Amino acid sequence: MAGSMKMSVPPEQRGDRLQHQDAFNRTQNNVMGDGVMSVDNDGRVLLSDRVIRQNLDIHPGHLIAAHFPELWNEILQTLNDRQPRAELTVEKEGQQFHVTLSPILSGEHILGVICVFSENTELGAITRKMRTFRELSRELSEIVDSCYEGLWICDGQANVIRINPASARINNVVPEDMIGRNMVDLVLEGVIDRSASLEVIEKREVVNFMRTTNEGRRVLNVGTPIFDDHGEIVKVVVSERDITESDEMQRQLDEQSAINSQFQCQILEMQHAELASTKVVAKSPAMVRALNQALKVSQADSSVLILGESGVGKGLFADLIHVHSRRSKKPLIKINCGAIPETLIESELFGHEKGAFTGAQSAKPGHIELADGGILFLDEIAELPLASQVKLLRFLEDGEVMRLGATKSKTVNVRIVAATHGNLEKMVEDKLFRLDLYYRLNVIPLHIPSLKERRDCILPLVQHYIDMFSAKNGVEKRVTHAAMDALLDYEWPGNVRQLMNICERMLVMSDGEVIDIQDLPQNIVSNITHGPLRSEQMTLQQAIDSFERSILIESMEKHGNQYRVAEALGVNQSTIARKLKRYRIR
Repeated sequence: MAGSMKMSVPPEQRGDRLQHQDAFNRTQNNVMGDGVMSVDNDGRVLLSDRVIRQNLDIHPGHLIAAHFPELWNEILQTLNDRQPRAELTVEKEGQQFHVTLSPILSGEHILGVICVFSENTELGAITRKMRTFRELSRELSEIVDSCYEGLWICDGQANVIRINPASARINNVVPEDMIGRNMVDLVLEGVIDRSASLEVIEKREVVNFMRTTNEGRRVLNVGTPIFDDHGEIVKVVVSERDITESDEMQRQLDEQSAINSQFQCQILEMQHAELASTKVVAKSPAMVRALNQALKVSQADSSVLILGESGVGKGLFADLIHVHSRRSKKPLIKINCGAIPETLIESELFGHEKGAFTGAQSAKPGHIELADGGILFLDEIAELPLASQVKLLRFLEDGEVMRLGATKSKTVNVRIVAATHGNLEKMVEDKLFRLDLYYRLNVIPLHIPSLKERRDCILPLVQHYIDMFSAKNGVEKRVTHAAMDALLDYEWPGNVRQLMNICERMLVMSDGEVIDIQDLPQNIVSNITHGPLRSEQMTLQQAIDSFERSILIESMEKHGNQYRVAEALGVNQSTIARKLKRYRIR
């Protein structure tokens, strides 16, 4: 018989054989009488117990494929994916066996498979179900004990069947002392002050309440009844959640939130103070973003190129950068490249020596020298002549400036901030601006939004300038909703500069304490004649006046004189003349 054969095991396989033996022994101890055998990666049986040898005639050294080809296919899959398999059935000589497979692993390597055979009889099936039930009961017990929430389990008469460690900790009791006790007695003895189990049995429904333990811990209790098929309560499960720590954590979070809010308010106050000091009104996200960028770049020493339409306040941003920079104690020198004749621009920038040209009666430092240690603001840089662009580029490269007529250069430390409303990239393409100078200036681009891009700023700006000019002229005036709507609808091609001038004009030219729609310039009023009437923001009289003014303007444009307008509108010419004078329509 093959069982009497003694196989010679190579030395390098003795370690694997020992691991097979260990897995084999552990499995034998756990399966309680079922047959066990182990096979190696080639399907050769290494170990088999008495049940396997007697019932199946399988001995060490046999190939499992010779006895159970289908089982060998399942073993191959376990060898490949290292996953256990169950619910396998094999048959030999009319006898069926239930088989489970478990891989034998050594680190990352698989050494073989343990095969457990159970006779597939009704008794065997019951045994396996009992084994499964025991395993399930053990798992459920472990789950209950490891649950973070407390659990009391009572029978239908409120006798304690089980209490998990979490409830024992919450209530400061010993679980073994609670088992078998009735909740009525535990309440009377003061172990607990209130029982959810008793209330569930009384009300026959889920109950929940908050209670405080003897140690002062706040506990949320939820009791749930379990009914049998006849509607009788057979179990009560009470879950307990200690919310003392949660309350403390919430309190700490609230305190931290309050501190954060306080910090945020302080930061906002500081930001508002900074913005107020720059005389820049910023209510729209685009403007706030531009201001934050300006504050950020002010700390560097790189060249800045400020881009934006005429009148947006590029000069104010240059002031802002200077005030918040490390050069704030040194001068900020401003020069408008478009306001200086081309013949004088180099002299203004770089300076000149005495006699350098006709009229140069004495030596004069240029704006670059005057800005030594500080910032030079070159407004309208696109207007700089090409010849001057070359000299400015040379200065940016080596930091040296040479006056007209001089023989020696001078080193100065100047930061350049340039600005333009033109399209420098297009000018570079058209050979009107040097590409290398453009790159030198455009180290940090800063876009200032126009009023069209930041309409949220229009009303605050109007109010700011009305207040400013009111204080300057010693008067107090306000702007009506109708006039504000007209100002909001206007496109503002001249941006903030235009808005400031119009505010001064309205304040000076208006009669009384109210600036109404008739006090606005004609181009702003014309802009709203075809727009929607915002009557919900006007008084009735303001809405009537606004509509009447719009009709008169349209009629005058269409008919040309007062007589034709009067005829078209069905009123006297004198009425038209009076209303045109009232609304200041020319």
